[in-house]
Amino acid sequence: MKVYWAEQTEADVPPENDWLSAAELARLAGIRFAKRRDDWRLGRWIAKRALAAYLGARSDCRGLAEIEVRPDSSGAPQVFCGGWRAPVSFSLSHRAGRAVCALAEPGVVLGCDLELIEPRSAAFASDYFMEEEQAWVARAPAEERHRLLNLLWSGKESALKALRVGLRMDTRCLLASPVGGLIDQPAGAWCPLGVRYENGQFFNGWWQSGEGFVRTMVSAPAPAPPIILHLEY
Repeated sequence: MKVYWAEQTEADVPPENDWLSAAELARLAGIRFAKRRDDWRLGRWIAKRALAAYLGARSDCRGLAEIEVRPDSSGAPQVFCGGWRAPVSFSLSHRAGRAVCALAEPGVVLGCDLELIEPRSAAFASDYFMEEEQAWVARAPAEERHRLLNLLWSGKESALKALRVGLRMDTRCLLASPVGGLIDQPAGAWCPLGVRYENGQFFNGWWQSGEGFVRTMVSAPAPAPPIILHLEY
């Protein structure tokens, strides 16, 4: 099963807002804090650019304004194009001035996440990770612990998005594991990842690290390695 992905940074977002719809402009005007506005614009920009490429839609400002990402009742994103529900499964994540999205055919259960590789406290691990995951981190080489901890967290976040529940669910219900570990993984390569939900449901996926970030994507059915979308300018 094919999954596509794309990534952009704040530097890629144009200063004008003529690529937003009227409803999105109203939403943007209601966001009080500058950082939240920047994050929201970045998320909408990468979403529209990637969706235009995936759907074969127009990628000029007028065409992008016809593509909207709206939250459903659970808060999970739904995609509309010209007012109609678009035939696509979609997931979006942003962190520290960078955003990534994943796309697949309709009906695919899909989630993606982007995390900065940064120190996390022992209390964080204790509060959010299963004992088995904590043991993996404790046994990892010191230089790999931050990457592993953020990878496991990102895998959980991807699975929670696939389940369409977000952080409303206890993250200790999920066991994330990079298949084959972290050692000797080629830089920038997508490597296998698994996430098991306590009800027996299992998500297959992939992880990648580079430029100080870790990216994860999971889906059901199991995906082939993610394919990058080439965004037209």
